[in-house]
Amino acid sequence: MYVMAYAPYGADGIIIRVEVDIRRGIPGIDITGLAEGAVREARERVRAAFRNSAFPFPQDRILINLAPAGVRKDGASLDLSIALSVMAASGFIPVPENLMALGELELSGRIRPVRGVLAATDAGLRAGLREFIVPAGNAEEAAILASGRFAAAATLTEAVQALMVRAETGALPPEPVLSAPGNRSRPPAWGDFAEVRGQGRYKRALEIAAAGGHNLLVFGPPGAGKTMLARRLPSIMPPLTPEEAVEVTRLHSLAGQIKPEAPENTGGAGGGEDPYPRGEPCLITHPPFRSPHHSASAEGILGGGRTIRPGEISLAHFGVLFLDEAPEFRSNVLQALREPLEDRVITIARAEGQVRLPAEFQLILAANPCPCGRLGMRSGRDCFCSTEAIHRYWRKFGGALLDRVELRVAVGSPELQNMGQGGEETSAEIARRVQRAVEIQGERFKGSPVRRNARMPPAFMDRFCLPSETAEKTLTAGAEKFGFSGRAYHGILRIARTIADLEGKDSIETVHVLEAIQHRIQGEDPYDILSPEE
Repeated sequence: MYVMAYAPYGADGIIIRVEVDIRRGIPGIDITGLAEGAVREARERVRAAFRNSAFPFPQDRILINLAPAGVRKDGASLDLSIALSVMAASGFIPVPENLMALGELELSGRIRPVRGVLAATDAGLRAGLREFIVPAGNAEEAAILASGRFAAAATLTEAVQALMVRAETGALPPEPVLSAPGNRSRPPAWGDFAEVRGQGRYKRALEIAAAGGHNLLVFGPPGAGKTMLARRLPSIMPPLTPEEAVEVTRLHSLAGQIKPEAPENTGGAGGGEDPYPRGEPCLITHPPFRSPHHSASAEGILGGGRTIRPGEISLAHFGVLFLDEAPEFRSNVLQALREPLEDRVITIARAEGQVRLPAEFQLILAANPCPCGRLGMRSGRDCFCSTEAIHRYWRKFGGALLDRVELRVAVGSPELQNMGQGGEETSAEIARRVQRAVEIQGERFKGSPVRRNARMPPAFMDRFCLPSETAEKTLTAGAEKFGFSGRAYHGILRIARTIADLEGKDSIETVHVLEAIQHRIQGEDPYDILSPEE
């Protein structure tokens, strides 16, 4: 007899067939199939859970095989499937052939929640499985895709009772009544753009970035509002589509980012304040905003580990990765972002093969102008950084990474006399423009894998980024004057397309190109490339 199980690994995980053979011999349990530590220890947890749940444990030799045998298995999510397989092999309970069971057993017989339940139900449904038993704490996750096909069990006894009901009625007992996933309104904890005074150019750049999915670099002295505004970016971003929401939630589930006991969305501030109220459905319906600390390792950012898990760039899939104090990150971490930004996927190579994790994110970098942060401040305080220290500070970015950042914004210290003035545009007003621009792009790229202008390939640019004759001359003149690379040239065209979308214009005009160039360069006026008659 066997029960199907699931082990998180990479972006897809592994479906495991738990086979049990009971034969006469010295009582004991043998586990084969490249079981790692937590899986090998399951035999003691299962034995104790049987005893404390008042179930008889077979006093024979038990062989448990985890197929496929050539793949390493780790984690405690196989406990419940092992226990049910042993019961089925001993003839205690009937088990249907298309059943997947997930859960970690406590010695008392209680079932602890596990990570990857959404990914498990997704993989199981695609593999033809139709029935699932999951921990009660993961019921919200299972309901996203397997509603009506799963039973939620808090104890081993409840799991056995569910299978008994299945044997009598032909169906698992009804699942608990849950609130419908995906009905969450925009959380207020993100803050509002109107709370930040001034910094109009920075706000405009964030609006363009939200509408087109563009990368952005902002630099300026401490206290200028770089982080404050960046953390408000989710307040103007449109919600995810249902398909995007499932994919993002699946990655967070694989990484153990979904809180099981009180299901909530953790896709907001990575490692920071959770903007979602407790008790809400665990489906992530808004673009995730991840903000790792600068001490994060390469594996933490890119993904990996002994059992490969999604990193921050995958947890920011269809959302934003914000690197505050970006030059303080390790150089190897910053430079490793180049390929995922281009390919929208991170490939992790291991001896047993390659694992590909999705990583379609937009990058927001924030930096000081120099290591001490005083360079260019109007307060009169001197900057004591040497020229070499400043160069070393900025060299950590590297030209190849910066060339992939289409928007650059220099911010200054806010004018104190303007701090008390109101009249700032609210996030809701900006979000309406962004939503219209995103809808335009949705129609433009319908039927293709492209979502936003920032990901538009050159073949699409020939169709959708055709500037007017004057605008094309302006772009050519700007490219020659400022020495743009080919990637920068295309980046400016994509930004101009997004600006035109925000205005609801079909064609790219000169004013759109000039604003795009202005967001690319610093310290020079792009308007001086125009001829007098323009």
